[in-house]
Amino acid sequence: MPLGTLDRSAPPLFNQGPSALSKLIFFSALALFLMVADARFHLTQPLRAGLGAVLYPVQWLALKPVQLLAEGGLYMEDLQVAQRGESDARRALALQAERASQADTLAKDNERLRALLDLRQTTQTPGRAAEVLYDAADPYTRKVIIDQGLTNGVVAGSPVIDAHGVLGQVTQVQPFTSEVTLVIDRDLAIPVQNTRTGARSVAFGDASAHGGGLELRFMAANADLQEGDLLATSGVDGVYPAGLPVAKIDRIERRADSGFARIYCLPLAQVTAARYVLVLAPVGTSGPPRAPAAAAAPASAAASATAPVARRGADKPRALGALGAADARPPRRDNRSPREGRAP
Repeated sequence: MPLGTLDRSAPPLFNQGPSALSKLIFFSALALFLMVADARFHLTQPLRAGLGAVLYPVQWLALKPVQLLAEGGLYMEDLQVAQRGESDARRALALQAERASQADTLAKDNERLRALLDLRQTTQTPGRAAEVLYDAADPYTRKVIIDQGLTNGVVAGSPVIDAHGVLGQVTQVQPFTSEVTLVIDRDLAIPVQNTRTGARSVAFGDASAHGGGLELRFMAANADLQEGDLLATSGVDGVYPAGLPVAKIDRIERRADSGFARIYCLPLAQVTAARYVLVLAPVGTSGPPRAPAAAAAPASAAASATAPVARRGADKPRALGALGAADARPPRRDNRSPREGRAP
């Protein structure tokens, strides 16, 4: 049978409705219409809300196992961190208790030794809080300006500290502001003492070392120094109170061709980020408070009353000595009469 005579239409039993192209066009137009209608008139929002309310319990039940696993892992991790922190805190507390008992014992021993040697008690250095205003304009120095000056009682040479250690020293005082030279400035030197060995030395500012530090100079190459040693003020200069933390030894260079070691230190104070500081009075000017005038008057009266007695007692040996010297002196011959020797 020739192919041209075959009927290409499907029998009625296999009739499948509209063609695939018609369905594609229809459903595309419907989807576009629904999208535009939902964006303009929010037609599907109630349906979406109802569907979300119906499916919420299913979502909640499906997420519960995942949440339980995550919370269980976090709970175990937090429990381990808490136990580790508790053990560290207990060890630190025991160490602090031991140090506190040792400090009390040392304080009592110090008090007894001072009483035995008849030494004066160490006085607390008065201080004044100040705020750092800005850095100095000179790019070759490391200085800051604070908001306290002559009107606030600040004097040149006053030590300046922050919460971590010695920050510097007041080098110039204005009526309302003061200039503080930082410890890392090359023109500043601080007498320090190694808290581990007790050896005294001088720390010089070294602004070129690691962005700012200090250097211990003229230290022998075989000196007992270790990295991490704490350096505090020695108090021998009469400016800085003893015991203020200054720096820690960061690096030690011992060379065979030199008898001195190069020791680089890192300051403990926040030399580049200090905001609030404390200006202390120099040790040479700070001392025990003076007695009031009312209390000093009886003492001065008693001293004036006893002064003549002491003076008479002191003059007696002098008079006796003069008398002995006159007795030992040979008699002076004078041919003048007593009347001629008198003044008219």
